[in-house]
Amino acid sequence: MKMTSLHRILAGVAIVAIVAIAGCSRGAERPSSEAAQAASDSMETMKMPAMPASLTFSRDQIAHGKVAWAPVTMGTTSGTATIPGQLATDEDHTVRLGAPARGRVLTIAVSPGDRVAGGQSLVVLQSADAAAAQADVAKAIAAVASHRAQTVYAKSARDRAERLLALKAIPRQDYERAVADDQLAQSELSQSEAELRRARSAAEQVGADTASGGTIVIRAPHDGIVLSRTAVPGTVVDAGAPLVVVTDPARLWLLVNAPEQIAGLFRTGGQLRFIVPAYPDTFSARITAVGAGLDQETRTLQVRGSLETRNERLKPGMLATVAVTGAERVTVPLVPDEAVQMLSGKPNIFVAEPAADGTVRLTRREVELGARTSGKVAVLRGLAAGDVIVTAGAFAVKAEFQKAGMPKMEM
Repeated sequence: MKMTSLHRILAGVAIVAIVAIAGCSRGAERPSSEAAQAASDSMETMKMPAMPASLTFSRDQIAHGKVAWAPVTMGTTSGTATIPGQLATDEDHTVRLGAPARGRVLTIAVSPGDRVAGGQSLVVLQSADAAAAQADVAKAIAAVASHRAQTVYAKSARDRAERLLALKAIPRQDYERAVADDQLAQSELSQSEAELRRARSAAEQVGADTASGGTIVIRAPHDGIVLSRTAVPGTVVDAGAPLVVVTDPARLWLLVNAPEQIAGLFRTGGQLRFIVPAYPDTFSARITAVGAGLDQETRTLQVRGSLETRNERLKPGMLATVAVTGAERVTVPLVPDEAVQMLSGKPNIFVAEPAADGTVRLTRREVELGARTSGKVAVLRGLAAGDVIVTAGAFAVKAEFQKAGMPKMEM
């Protein structure tokens, strides 16, 4: 009986120990799971929210930020504006070379940035169409040679028949047959020569040389630089597939989309002065084309300027800031300099909608600026007559918008 009691006691102790160990194990796992969940929740709260389009300011916020607003005033500016532009290749001096026929790219002799001379070999293709064109030329040449020989023989036969007819050595019927044979030979020679011209023209269109064995050599049409290359050795390309773009690096276009308010400042032959972020210098371009009408979606006028850069510092794709000055005066919204605040690198103005309870709803609006005069700046796009804008305390409003766009930490 004592042994039995002892066994029961030991068994009870063992069960308690097992339960305790299991409890500890579950307790150890729970914090890990809870920590993972907490980390996940923390990551959710760390997501960057989008900056709101509008905020409502209370009376206290208005008083603390010294926010004031007033209807926008319209005024005239001297016709000077600063608008964005972009440099591009001069398409009048740029050649986009494509495959004249279907074929396989054998070799490519150039890479983007390489300088090339007029007539230099750029790409070599192996084409069945070129081989067929070369064969047509060869057959046409042979046909011309054959018909030319027939013409010589028919002409001599006609002359001989004419002499024999004069001597009354042959009947007139034989002479007339010789004349018909001569005329037929002349006609066949003319047809074969026309076929040769057609075959050679077709071969020239696909760039096939009669002695090249089915290869097509793509050559540079003029001196320049390789702007891009899409050809890849070993690939099969269809007719018209782009291969190489060659441009004159000294000639560029300046492309500008001018707002409707200053569309009257642009005239063909005028000057566009601009700067680029890469250099402190001011450059100029001559206006060579002005759009016939405004873009219906953006309400802008397309303007193109041309320029030559001898030292090739300017590159296609560079962004430019264009200063446009004209004699005409335009009527645009004029706002205080303080009213314009930069958000996400772009100028914004806050439009106010006061409420009856003393609060105000402020909406940020991206604008395009023009000339600055006497502490005021012209707004070319983004505002209209009758809009109510923040004229004082705009910096405090900007801070609230930035604060609203910051991630919120939840503990």
